[in-house]
Amino acid sequence: MNTNFAPVAVNRSSANVTPGYMSGFGNSFETEALPGALPIGRNSPQRCAYGLYAEQLSGSPFTAPRGANERSWLYRIRPSVRHSGRFVKADARLWRTAPCLEHDMPIAQLRWDPTPIPEDELTFVQSVRTMTTAGDAHTQVGMAAHIYLITKSMVDQLFYNADGEMLFVPQEGSLRFVTEFGVIDAEPGEIAVIPRGVKFRVEIPFGPARGYLCENYGGAFTLPERGPIGANCLANSRDFLTPVAAYEDDDRPTELFVKWGGALWSTTLPHSPIDVVAWHGNYAPYKYDLRAFSPIGAIGFDHPDPSIFTVLTSPSEIAGTANIDFVIFPERWAVAENTFRPPWYHMNIMSEFMGLIYGVYDAKPQGFLPGGISLHNCMLPHGPDREAFDHASNTELKPVKLTGTMAFMFETRFPQRVTEYAATSDALQDDYADCWQGLERRFDPTKP
Repeated sequence: MNTNFAPVAVNRSSANVTPGYMSGFGNSFETEALPGALPIGRNSPQRCAYGLYAEQLSGSPFTAPRGANERSWLYRIRPSVRHSGRFVKADARLWRTAPCLEHDMPIAQLRWDPTPIPEDELTFVQSVRTMTTAGDAHTQVGMAAHIYLITKSMVDQLFYNADGEMLFVPQEGSLRFVTEFGVIDAEPGEIAVIPRGVKFRVEIPFGPARGYLCENYGGAFTLPERGPIGANCLANSRDFLTPVAAYEDDDRPTELFVKWGGALWSTTLPHSPIDVVAWHGNYAPYKYDLRAFSPIGAIGFDHPDPSIFTVLTSPSEIAGTANIDFVIFPERWAVAENTFRPPWYHMNIMSEFMGLIYGVYDAKPQGFLPGGISLHNCMLPHGPDREAFDHASNTELKPVKLTGTMAFMFETRFPQRVTEYAATSDALQDDYADCWQGLERRFDPTKP
């Protein structure tokens, strides 16, 4: 085995960028792991350096507008047609794909405790457990929300998802993604995004890992428009990191899993497909540190809509209506005067799947734990519990910094259907709705 993980970037001279990465979002990157492996001035020369094959990976139709056109050119030891074989159906276990109507659960606000990490040996592919599905993967709309509980690194195994893009949110334990484009390390507080069709394996360098996974069937995640905010704040492009080229020249048998059409398939290859020696383009995996998010908020009065915390958005055909919004609730100052500062009570056309990475969420100080989940579906009311309401209604309104907290939300325009696994999980809190029972009648017509 000849493994090369000491790559260099091409024509790169940037300060304070994490070694092994290139900074920027949606850039046209170029990188090579061997000098001269990347053709200059052309994509597909008659003969590639080092005997490599030129291959294009397209994440959008060829005719998509320039701003939405996604593709990368890969220069690899073997073309992808050699990374395929006779596939057989594999056991998808608890991984589900929309539309999934396997459990007719009564409508309700729902919340789950953290799922314990099992003692069984589970690789990434074996560990995924689907909580909700929405839309229809076959028509490339909607999403699925999963948890993963990984106790074993993938060895001589790889995976790619033809059904959707994958957004990983580590909550406990770090992940290493060894991809065709290079290596990404992600820890709690960071996210990693693997585009549709990109091969990778997941390793756990420091022990078992738990986290959340959003499978995006629709348009690729992009940065939201800032509108009147202007050119800065929220998630800034420079803070996104894409890996430099790295390859394996490995002839050991490798099992390849492919999720396609809602099913899991597998084949055995005589070599590793992590063999891209150089690449250029804008279709590539990336990571982002959520702690680099620059929040904005009210500096006078009232609580703005949570959309001001959008990190990434998957657009739909309706302007301003997301297929998915990925929203976070990070550390921030609360300074608004004469204002109920936690999120207000509301009903929403969008469906909200929420998780807590660490700390305490200000609207739910009890019962919502790191690693836990809440689901507030389309047009089901929700808001602060009694404790949060009492505190926010009576506290002194001085500037307060919310620290040591990071919650997130997968928000979609589609209703999210709960899977049988989620509906029957021991982690489901039967008494969640009781958190609002203490909100008694306060109305007194004699006291304005």
